[in-house]
Amino acid sequence: MGNAGYGDIMNVETSGASKKTAQQDNLSYKGVRASHALAETDAGRMEKYRSKIKSVGSQCGVEPALIAAIISRETRAGSKHVLHNGWGDYDSARRVYNAWGLMQVDVNPNGGRHEKVGEWDSEEHLRHATGILVNFIDLIRNKFPNWSTEQQLKGGIAAYNMGDGSVHSYDNVDENTYGGDYSNDVVARAQWYKSNKNF
Repeated sequence: MGNAGYGDIMNVETSGASKKTAQQDNLSYKGVRASHALAETDAGRMEKYRSKIKSVGSQCGVEPALIAAIISRETRAGSKHVLHNGWGDYDSARRVYNAWGLMQVDVNPNGGRHEKVGEWDSEEHLRHATGILVNFIDLIRNKFPNWSTEQQLKGGIAAYNMGDGSVHSYDNVDENTYGGDYSNDVVARAQWYKSNKNF
């Protein structure tokens, strides 16, 4: 499957999940092993979306395993414990949800300012969110032209979480991401989905 030159997810370096992220499942360890365990926990739910993920990956030139990994990280593959009628990231002060769908597109007017497109679990939503990811990868490529393709891919994943303005260096690519590990965790989960579930 072509990946439009965005790099091979299997060649991206990763330190995996932070202790904070691993605590979601009460894991006593962190790192790549924790990311793999989190991905495996979500694998059963992920199967419902396999055909949509594969289709969108093909249309957008993004490895399906990466889309699956973001879905796992953002909503635990559509877990009812995370999503409320498709909405997530509840802001108790403003009493609104900030993010939409399996890949949690940021609709906050003070944040990502994206539109709510499609049903929360639709191919339309996945295509919209993956388009946002691709845009961030391109922004990081332009911002850091001397990074390798795989480094730019990882930077783009971090930017999907916190915006390209929050990515300042490769050595500390996740310094501003939620949990301090977003791109590292997503990359490790993607590697697991590609290796173990043929995404």
